[in-house]
This record gives sequence, C-alpha cells and structure tokens, in this order.
Amino acid sequence: MIKTIGRCFCNIPVRYILIIMGGFALINAYTMRNVLSIAITEMTYRAAENGTKIYDNTCPATSESYTKGRDGYVWSEQLQGVILGAFYWGYTILHIPGAILAAKYGGKYTLSIGILSTAILTLLTPITIEYGGAYWLIALRILEGFGEGTTFPALNTLLSAWIPEKERAKATAIVFGGAQMGNIITNSVSGLLLGYFDGWSAPFYFFGGAAVIWFIVFEFLCYNDPESHPFITNSEKEYLQAELNQLSRDKNINKTPWWEICTSIPMITLIIAQIGHSVGYFVVVTDLPKYMADVLKFDIKENGLYSTLPYISMWVMSIVFATLSDWMLAKKFISLTASRKLFTSIAFTIPGIFLIIASFSGCNRIMAVIMFTIAMGFMSAFYSGIKANNLDLSPNFAGAIMALTNGWGAVIGIITPYMIGVLTPNRTILEWRNVFYISCGFLVVTNIIYVIWGSADKQPWDDPQYKKTKKDVEHSEEKQ
Repeated sequence: MIKTIGRCFCNIPVRYILIIMGGFALINAYTMRNVLSIAITEMTYRAAENGTKIYDNTCPATSESYTKGRDGYVWSEQLQGVILGAFYWGYTILHIPGAILAAKYGGKYTLSIGILSTAILTLLTPITIEYGGAYWLIALRILEGFGEGTTFPALNTLLSAWIPEKERAKATAIVFGGAQMGNIITNSVSGLLLGYFDGWSAPFYFFGGAAVIWFIVFEFLCYNDPESHPFITNSEKEYLQAELNQLSRDKNINKTPWWEICTSIPMITLIIAQIGHSVGYFVVVTDLPKYMADVLKFDIKENGLYSTLPYISMWVMSIVFATLSDWMLAKKFISLTASRKLFTSIAFTIPGIFLIIASFSGCNRIMAVIMFTIAMGFMSAFYSGIKANNLDLSPNFAGAIMALTNGWGAVIGIITPYMIGVLTPNRTILEWRNVFYISCGFLVVTNIIYVIWGSADKQPWDDPQYKKTKKDVEHSEEKQ
C-alpha cells in the first residue's frame, strides 16, 4: 500500500507533502479548537433588544434574527470566558511532555495521535453539553487541550528534520498558516452550518470527522525524517543531506539541556515576545465572534462571514511576508537576526494600532471589519519573525523550544478569555476599547524587548556534545 501511494506521489518532493499535511494538521487543530468560539454565540441566552440602542454603548441589531441563542444556556460572561479558556489548561500542560516525546520518538505519531484524540472528543462535544452542561464541557475542553498540546512541538521537530534553512520562512508560513486557514474555515463553515441546520451540533460533527480523515491520510504519507521515508527519491535525500548535514534525528540526543535553554537570553526574549503576541492574537481568535455578536450585533451568518475576513487577510499576507523574508535573505540584503526582528516589529506594532482604531469605529460595522482585517494581515508577519526564530536557535531541540514558547503563549489563552469576560460584563464598545488598549500595550512593550535582546544565532547548547565538551574544558582547567 505504501509503495503504491509512493509511486502516485513520486514526482512531488516528499518534504513538500509533509509541509502540506502539516498545514492541514493545523487546519484541523484550529477548527476543533475554535469551533466553540462561534457556536457559543448560538448556545447561550441573549436578550432581545428590538434593534434599538441602549444606554451602554451597544449597536442596533442587523436583523430580526438577532434575538437569543437557540438552546439558551444561561452562562455568564465570566463562565463563558472560563469555558473558552479551558482548552488551554490541558494544552499548556502537555507542551513539554510533547516535546520530550517528539524528541525521543519523532514528530509523526506525537502529532497524529494527538489530533485523533481531539477529533474523537470533538465528536462527543454535543452529547457532553446535553447531559453534563457547562462543567462537563469545561472538563472535555481540558482533555481536548491535552490532545493538541503536542501539536506545535511535534510539528517543529518534523520541520527541523526536513526543511533546510533557506526554505524555512516559507515552509513555516505555509504550515503555521494552516492555523489561519483553520480559523477561516471554522468561522465561515460554522456560520453556514449553524444558519442552515437546527441546533448547534453540526459544526462539531463536521470538524471532528474531517480530522479523522486527515489522520488516516497522514499516517500513510508522512514520516519522522528522510532516512525512514520509504519512497523519498535519492536526489531529494542527497539534497537534504547536503543542506541539513543529517538525514535523521540524532539518536544520541538523550537529554534536553533544559537549564541552558531556560537561562538563555535569546530564549527568554523569545518567550516574552510570544506572550506579547498571544495577548493580541487571543483577543481576536477567541473573542472576535463574541464582539461581532454582542457589540456589533451581527446575526450568525453575518458573524461567520465577517469573522472570517481577518483570517483570510492573515493567511494571504503570511505568504507575502514569508516570500519577502526568504528573498531578502537569499539576496543577503539583511542578516537572519535583523530579518526576524524586522518582521516581528511589523507584526506587533501595526496590528495594535489598528485594533484600537477598530474600537473607535463605533457602530460603523464595515469600518470595524476593515480595521480588524488590516490588523490581522500585518500580524501574520510574525510567522517570518518569532515563529521562524524557534527553529533558528536550536534545530536539534526545536520541539523543546516550541514547547516552551508556545506553552507560555498558551497560558495567555487561559487568561485572555476570562480577562475579557471580567472587563466586558455589559458587552459595550467602551469596555472593549479597554481590552484593545491593553492588547496594544503588550504588543508594543514585548516588541521593544525582542528588538533589543532577540537573536537568530544558533545557540551553543544546540550541540548534543555541548555538556560533555563543557565538562571536559572545566576538567582540563582544574588540572592546570
């Protein structure tokens, strides 16, 4: 079976297949992760306002269909924040174990089994809510987080084993751009399914089933490294050998130098930058559908459509910025470190400004959507900035680095939805404006820190023999 499939794809470099399947992995991961963000706007009770403005700076409804959620669960804004953030409790915990598993066994099964487990739990979501309510849903979302906690460490491990340095910005943008495609598909497809089918369960069945299909295809097409791949061509294997100077993961890497990683200034700076990015990103990713529904008063079909536009912009612009980054590096117009800082600065400063402008758009819905779309388009430059920087610091321990940076970023995914619920009890424009001010502040401050102390240089502890060499030097000095 594998050889037959191999012959079908013999003219396609297998690293390109890995990039495509990696992108689809994140599409599935993000559809299952974020489907609740739009479904919850239909699940929860929402008082009718008859299309009129009230004292607390809200907007008139766009249609008569804006009345209340279908099932009308009475969940407070704070409880909804806890529900939306619960996924990241489990997601954060599994990052470092996921990195350890990926380093020891490779990224293939660490990635695929995690996605499959989340798919099964997504399929079980409607029955869980029906019989267990909010608290069983919180427990299920934590378990889903466990399933996806291995995703980024595993993908980083696979990319470090397959992708040469000069292809990394574009490969990173395509693979991690799958997150934005996932957001696009989540909002658009969920809006259609919720609009045309009774109840709110259809999106969970649709996205859970799609992830099961991805798992089956991925198992046949993708492998840990070039050496273990059954139908890689000799020419591609030789090319990767020359570019990567290795064909497989170093089986002699038994221990991850956690102390050296955690005390590295470039690493600490990268974590700080990831936290700043996550504040801005999660404000949009987890709560933009709620802003569209509660403040701008879009009905569910409009919500799905307009919530999609910022992610379309982010996906398209991520490819543009990645292509520009690779071109600048290939032409030697800029150093690797300077490139990472340039694109990170674009991704942090410009979006913060446009998020604030969006809040001053008031009830001008078109202007607000345009501002969100521009903001997320520029935010996509982070794929060619701090996201690619994860691979630069240590190819051998790329999974561990991604576990730490993305893990700390995921902590913000726990805090942000609850923080928004606390700051927006009345769901008004003025309350949301404060949220965007805070988001912009985090983006600007963390970017300054990254520009000063960030680096794309490979770190000395990337060498598997680093600890041994260091001990030998210290022993030699003691003898002298």
